[in-house]
Amino acid sequence: MSKQTILGRVTQLAKANINALLDQAEDPQKMLDQLIRDYTSNIAEAEQSVAATIGNLRLMEQDHVEDVEAAREWGGKALAASRKADELRAGGSGPEADKFDNLAKVALGRQLQSEKEARTAEPTIAAQNEVVDKLKTGLDQMRAKLSELKAKRDELVARAKSAQAQNRMMDSVKNINVLDPTSELSRFEDKVRREEARALGKQELAASSLDAQFEQLDALGDSAEVEARLAALKTTK
Repeated sequence: MSKQTILGRVTQLAKANINALLDQAEDPQKMLDQLIRDYTSNIAEAEQSVAATIGNLRLMEQDHVEDVEAAREWGGKALAASRKADELRAGGSGPEADKFDNLAKVALGRQLQSEKEARTAEPTIAAQNEVVDKLKTGLDQMRAKLSELKAKRDELVARAKSAQAQNRMMDSVKNINVLDPTSELSRFEDKVRREEARALGKQELAASSLDAQFEQLDALGDSAEVEARLAALKTTK
């Protein structure tokens, strides 16, 4: 995967508007679950690609360091060879001095080549560092977006469970409606009222029977009084 492809995907995913996606979804929880799977997969893929990009950058930086160090070393060798040539020439050994001067020239050529390679790599390294920084930022944004997705999913699941619990409670309340004559509670209340009415009836019946007995007793008393008075009349002269 090219750097542009990686950067484009990271940027696109990191900027995704979750709320807008949820508004368009028929089943938000299912959509969030799919997004979480997609994000997790894309983050893993992007991490591998970014790691490879960073690895290549570090190799370029190591090569640059080696080129700079090589240029320094070749410069040192050129200086040493030039000084040796000067010493030999001062001692009257011209041909030997020319040999060391040629060595100095070779070293200087290598130094120039190393410096050129180092300068050529510097803009590329700088550009690669910018790309890597953007990729790292994008990955951080994607991880944050994944956390947001998971939080949204958990919130929806919790709200769904709460709504289901409330609906079950309301259904239960509706099924135990004390105003409903067909409900168990109402039927039990009717049964109690019938038992109470039966008890009142028995009490009333018992009371009427007792009154009748007292009335008979009163009638017997009156008859006895009449008989007594009649006897008294007969004895009166």
